[in-house]
Amino acid sequence: MKSPRQIFHLTSYAQYPFLLVGLFFCYRPLFTDLQALWVDMNLGLVFMGIGVSFSTLQDTTKTQNNFSKRIFQNPRYTRWFLILSIILVVFFMGLGIVGLVWVNSGPLHDLAYGFLSLGVGFVGLIKGATEIAENLQRSPDRNA
Repeated sequence: MKSPRQIFHLTSYAQYPFLLVGLFFCYRPLFTDLQALWVDMNLGLVFMGIGVSFSTLQDTTKTQNNFSKRIFQNPRYTRWFLILSIILVVFFMGLGIVGLVWVNSGPLHDLAYGFLSLGVGFVGLIKGATEIAENLQRSPDRNA
């Protein structure tokens, strides 16, 4: 029987279909004469936010590639990555809240749920990136 940890790691592969569906909705307006541009973009952002959320279920003791490994092994690069990610969270969540609460119509209102979804996904990404950095920076074979 698989442990819950392994089940979560396997579930993280659901990120790829969600990201592909998100990309589909982002490109769909190009083929439909921009009829439902904001609706499709909102759906694209929602699915991408869900995909990013699923990506946080990955194994945080490993990295996906050497580029990520170089970033997360270096405390300075990790700090910059986390700062940029936090800026993105504030940006997306701020746009989502403003569009949902204070704007009654228009593109910002139409994209509000998508921005909120993507912001929540990035919150999980920050948590996962922090764990990956902690695991890589304290591992004894970090310079290998």
